[in-house]
Amino acid sequence: MKRGLLVFEDGHWPRLSPLADLTPVPYLRFGVSTLLGRWCEVAGVPLWAVEMRREVAAAASEPELDPADYGPGDEILAINAAALPSPGWLAQAFEAPGRSLFRCGDRVVGARLPFREAQQLAGAGAACDARLLALGLDAVSRNAAALMQDLLGEEGGVDGSVHPSAVLLNPERISVGEDSVVDALAVLDAREGPVLIGPGVYVAPHTVVVGPCVVEGGTELLGGVIARSSIGPECRIAGEVEECIWQGYANKRHHGFVGHSVIGEWVNLGALTTTSDLKNNYGPVRVWADGAERDSGSTKVGSFIGAHVKTGTGTLLPTGCSIGVGSNLFGGGRFAPKRVPAFAWWDGERAVEHRLEAFLETARRAMRRRDVELTEAHACLLSAAFAGSAAERVALAGRAGGGAAGRGRAG
Repeated sequence: MKRGLLVFEDGHWPRLSPLADLTPVPYLRFGVSTLLGRWCEVAGVPLWAVEMRREVAAAASEPELDPADYGPGDEILAINAAALPSPGWLAQAFEAPGRSLFRCGDRVVGARLPFREAQQLAGAGAACDARLLALGLDAVSRNAAALMQDLLGEEGGVDGSVHPSAVLLNPERISVGEDSVVDALAVLDAREGPVLIGPGVYVAPHTVVVGPCVVEGGTELLGGVIARSSIGPECRIAGEVEECIWQGYANKRHHGFVGHSVIGEWVNLGALTTTSDLKNNYGPVRVWADGAERDSGSTKVGSFIGAHVKTGTGTLLPTGCSIGVGSNLFGGGRFAPKRVPAFAWWDGERAVEHRLEAFLETARRAMRRRDVELTEAHACLLSAAFAGSAAERVALAGRAGGGAAGRGRAG
């Protein structure tokens, strides 16, 4: 009997907006890799299929699927991508009878069933102790622990180049990938958790990397302190970064603090862009999630920044704010609104609508700087997101006294 893994995205994905607006939930970065990658690692069976929204599937990268032929007697383990692997409920799934459904509260988190019987499975399902990423806040609060779990047992080793004057603290917990360079006076500090530097990474002088931390291939760390974070591929990061998730292909080349935040692909944070992740009264932070402002129950929450967002010099982001896909903020020195809808153009006083064609042209230029082309599928996805978020932009413009169409230049 063969077994295969099916990872699916359920209808609760809007709770992870703006992070999941363009990126399918299975492909959201978390821990050492992505939600999909973590399940492929822990399930121990080949990946058979990934199910997601049709509108984002065309723009998603193709996963490496198991080409084996499955028959009626084979078995599929179906997993909700937002569910986090834990030994308890994973063992429960493997030890359950051949046709079993698992729920956590009102959500299906997984099923074990014979091949081609997914539509025939019915019933309330067995309760399990699975944890889910219900909101973007969960990704921030649980990522450091996920990094520790993913890196547990990893042996350190240097395949790249480490300058003699660089400092490696607890080197047995530090990995430096092939073609990576750790330059003079850089510090990799693994005393509180492992540090994994992927292939082709550059760590500049006067950069401190504090574990647990993973830095994916092609990224450049250009000075400052990067602590307890997951950094995706092809980022350019400087300044102070603490307990963050960077999806990849994003820029923060200058000073400024970004903490307890999630940053989407193709984001550019201008010099001195700073997130607030702690209120002056040390109280719980309210966050914008799933269409409403909610009490997070946490005192440390930064920003949730969608893909293709641009901020100008000195942009200030309040605690728990949500910045929609494709927005452009250049009101330096003033706090941005708690919620900025997708494709908004905010100048510090008013919010207007970003022009779609101008946005797409900027996206093409930005992506070409990383040798990536804006495909027709991506352009269609961005256009659909623009149309779908129009009502919220009109409402924000009305509250802020803005007009209907942007006329200014990017800051």
